[in-house]
Amino acid sequence: MCTVVVLVRPGHAWPVTIAANRDEQLARSWDPPAAWWPDQPEVIGGRDRSAGGTWMALHRTDGVVAAVLNRPGTLGPLAGKRSRGDLPLLAVSRGDAAAGAAAVGALDSAEWRGFNLVVADRSGAFFLRGTGLGRPTVDRLPEGVSVVTAHDPNDLDSPRIARHLPRFAAAAAPEPNDWKDWPRLLGDRAGGPQEQLDIAPRGGFGTVCSSLVALPEEGPPQWLFAPGRPGETPFAAV
Repeated sequence: MCTVVVLVRPGHAWPVTIAANRDEQLARSWDPPAAWWPDQPEVIGGRDRSAGGTWMALHRTDGVVAAVLNRPGTLGPLAGKRSRGDLPLLAVSRGDAAAGAAAVGALDSAEWRGFNLVVADRSGAFFLRGTGLGRPTVDRLPEGVSVVTAHDPNDLDSPRIARHLPRFAAAAAPEPNDWKDWPRLLGDRAGGPQEQLDIAPRGGFGTVCSSLVALPEEGPPQWLFAPGRPGETPFAAV
């Protein structure tokens, strides 16, 4: 169960900031963020070696970012279903977040296992829910902090959201070139297995990497990446 935290602040120098931990099967190999797709040279993202897609993609010139998460009970691939790793690549290729969300929202979600998708640019962020029935739903995320897991945004029935939504909301918010408390919060290991953000390897599964993304009002996007558990792995610029 991955986690994506989105802060929307219209009028701020960093109007949209995103923090994300990727939780995955440890045996599933991947490559760190880079320009892996020749047909999309302006897109960078981490590459899943088994399916060729990504869990998070960023268009460097348009400043659009997208991250995909599983829905409950849908971990891993399934025969006859397309890879969810293609969805972020599609979403960032449409010029802005609204167009990217609309493009994914027009698809038949039955072609994929259940997914959540966050698509954002400096103007705001969208949440898409693909349940495997009909078209995905598309909703704009509100101003302030939203936390997305396998559940819907800010769903307090998720123990992880119930623990970490108030913590991120109360923390010092990121400022240009100063991420404040967010790297520390991503490395949180307290609470039970369903509450932790930084999950120790357990049953061949755990937190494998972490990201901090800022979409500035002016200038290029910024992506800091930790190629391991954020509680013990330094972040570096992509």
